[in-house]
Amino acid sequence: MGILDETAFVERLSFFNGQRLFADDLQGIEAFHREMRQLHNVSLHQPGIGRGLAVSGKRDDREVRVGPGYALDSLGREIVLTRDKVEPVPPVAAEDDGQSVFFDLVVSYPADELLEEAETREGICLRRGVVRRREEPVLCWVRLRRDGAEHLTPLDETLKQEVARGLRIVLARVEVLECRLRQDVSLAERRSARLACQPYIACGSQDIDWVENSDAERGIVSLTAAIDTSAAGFQTTPCYSVRLDGQRVTHDPLNLVFDLPPSVRDASPVGFTIEILIVAVGAVRETKPWNDWQAVWMGVE
Repeated sequence: MGILDETAFVERLSFFNGQRLFADDLQGIEAFHREMRQLHNVSLHQPGIGRGLAVSGKRDDREVRVGPGYALDSLGREIVLTRDKVEPVPPVAAEDDGQSVFFDLVVSYPADELLEEAETREGICLRRGVVRRREEPVLCWVRLRRDGAEHLTPLDETLKQEVARGLRIVLARVEVLECRLRQDVSLAERRSARLACQPYIACGSQDIDWVENSDAERGIVSLTAAIDTSAAGFQTTPCYSVRLDGQRVTHDPLNLVFDLPPSVRDASPVGFTIEILIVAVGAVRETKPWNDWQAVWMGVE
């Protein structure tokens, strides 16, 4: 549940001189800005690592080091580690069959009850209260097991669901044997909070203004045309594919059009040239049905 689900209206707190303020008023300001940031995060990003949180560990090490960094979970909450942190390798010897044990190191946003009291103050005629709480990310080892397809998945079902839902962010994977790393730390399982821009796929269709070069004696016609793809907004030259949509067979079976697969040349981010050879049989050479064809294209960048 987020601010869009729980709030009927977005209300901004306002103040006037002489107004009596309560703790709820000031906490409301902080909650408003925090929830708007979270709304921004879930709208424009995905759960993952935004910056840093590098994990290092070599073969035979008994600990791994996690560097400072920033990540987002699926609720848009900001997970911030401000200093290096050392995590001991899980103290396990091996699986029951003697094979090494796999773990994912994950990080998550701390629950309110886990926040450390960083500062307290005396109230006026009231008991002492907390004015600052330190947000320290929660690092956790998640033990993995092989499923029927030989894929590694979390052994604990609750942790499995939290990782799948993006509430826990995977930082690294380790292979442990005899309480130490059997291999260097693997970072292949990490996911960026930045949405991938590629592959970018766009498609479209266009009426064709053909340029003809005909061989009347053999009934062979060479056709070329310029195709405009600028509306797709490609940044680099994509890989284009194209087909021609239109009638090939008339009511008279002796009047036919046979066309070879079209070729693409002179490709660029804003268009390409299509070229095709066709064989026109019978009177269809005069009607030129290819003038009514459309080019249907797709580009993959």
